[in-house]
Amino acid sequence: MFSTLFTRPHILTRHRTGPCAEARAHYLKHCSDQGYPRSSLQKIAWVLLVFSQSVDLSRPVRVTHQEIEYAVAHRIRYRRRPEQAADSRSSRLLFIRVATDWLRFLGRLEEPVCAPKPFADLVDHFATFMRDERGLSPATIGFRCERVTNFLSTICHPCASLSAITINDVDTYLSDRGRHGWSRRSLRTLADALRSFFRHAEAHGWSSGVAAAIDAPRKYAQEGLPLGPTWTQVRQLIASFSDNSSGDIRDRAIVLLLAVYGLRSGEVTRLRLEDVDWVGEILHVTRPKQRRTQQYPLDPAVGDAILRYLKESRPRCAHRELFLTLNAPVRPLKPKCITPIVHSRLETLGIQVPRRGAHCLRHACARHLLATGFSLKQIGDQLGHQSAAATRVYVKVDLDGLRQVAELNLEGVL
Repeated sequence: MFSTLFTRPHILTRHRTGPCAEARAHYLKHCSDQGYPRSSLQKIAWVLLVFSQSVDLSRPVRVTHQEIEYAVAHRIRYRRRPEQAADSRSSRLLFIRVATDWLRFLGRLEEPVCAPKPFADLVDHFATFMRDERGLSPATIGFRCERVTNFLSTICHPCASLSAITINDVDTYLSDRGRHGWSRRSLRTLADALRSFFRHAEAHGWSSGVAAAIDAPRKYAQEGLPLGPTWTQVRQLIASFSDNSSGDIRDRAIVLLLAVYGLRSGEVTRLRLEDVDWVGEILHVTRPKQRRTQQYPLDPAVGDAILRYLKESRPRCAHRELFLTLNAPVRPLKPKCITPIVHSRLETLGIQVPRRGAHCLRHACARHLLATGFSLKQIGDQLGHQSAAATRVYVKVDLDGLRQVAELNLEGVL
C-alpha cells in the first residue's frame, strides 16, 4: 500500500520500517476502499507513522483519549521548512481524529464509559416485545424507544423504580414539548409512544395507572391536507438539476424516484444495485410498512438518470446500496439526507408549499395521478397503501376538479 502512495525511496523506507507497519498498511487499504483520494491517504499515512512513533502500541492495554491527546501534543515532527514549525489547531485536530479512528479500527481504543440511560433494560425489553410479539418495523421500534428514552431522561426522577413516575410527570412533559413548538400531531405520536410503553410496563407489573390516563391533543380524521407542489413545479424542480456535477447527477435520480413513483425517503435509501433489473426493466422497491417488495416498470427517464449516476457519479466501493455519499468516507445515504436535497432546491426556486421535505413529492405524485384519471385503488397501489382510507384523503385536495364541478351550468337541469 505504501508503494502506491510514495515514490521517493527514503520516504517509502521510513513508512515500511516504522512501527506497526502492517497495521498501518491495513488501515490505509480500508480508507482507500472508503473512497479517500490519494492526497488524503498520504496525510493519513503520515499521521499514522508519526503517531505510532509517539506512543507505545506494543502494550496489551487499550489507549485512552487522554493518552492520544498527550501523544499528539508531544509527537515527533518531521519538518522540511522552518515555516512549518507552527502547530496549527487544524493539524492537531487532524492527528487526533485519525489516531482515534485508527485505534478504534484496531480495537485498541478505550472508549469512555457513558452513564447508563434511566431504565435502559426496561426500554430494551419493550423493544424486544415490539419486534417479536407485535412485529413492528425497525423504524417504528426505534422511534418509540427514542421518545421513551428522552422522556425518562428528561424527568430526572430520583427514583429506583418505574412505579414512582406518575401521570403528572407525563402531562408536564407533554405540556413542555408543546411550549417548545411541537405540533399537535407530534404530541399525539409522542403520547402514543409513551402510552404503549406504560401499557407494556403495567402488563409486567413495573407500573400502574399511567397508560390509561395519558391524554393527547385530539387529531381529527383527515384534518391535514397533504399539499405538495403542482406537477408543473415538480417539472421545474427536476429541470433545475442541470449541472454536470456529481451531486446534481445523483440528486436528479433521487428526485425522479420520489416524484415518479411516490417513494418515501427511506425506500429510496434502501434501494440496492440488484433492485434495478435492467434486462426486465423492473424496479424492485422494499416496502417496510407492508414488509414486502413491490415491483414497478422502470420508467425510461428514471432509468436513464440512474444509469448516468452509476456511470459518472457513484463512487467505486464495496457498498451494494444504490445511493452513496460523494465524499470520503463513502457510505450509504441515510433517509435524513434526502429531505435537504428537496428542501434546498425548492427554496432556491421560490416554490411555496406548506412542507418542503422529500415527502411533498409523494403527495405531488398522488395528486398528479388523480388529475390524470387514475382510480383511488390504482393510486393506492402505486404508493404502496394497504387501505383505501390512506389514499382517500387526496380526493379532498383535487381543487381543480372541484372548481370544474362548481362552474357547471345547471340551468337546464334545474
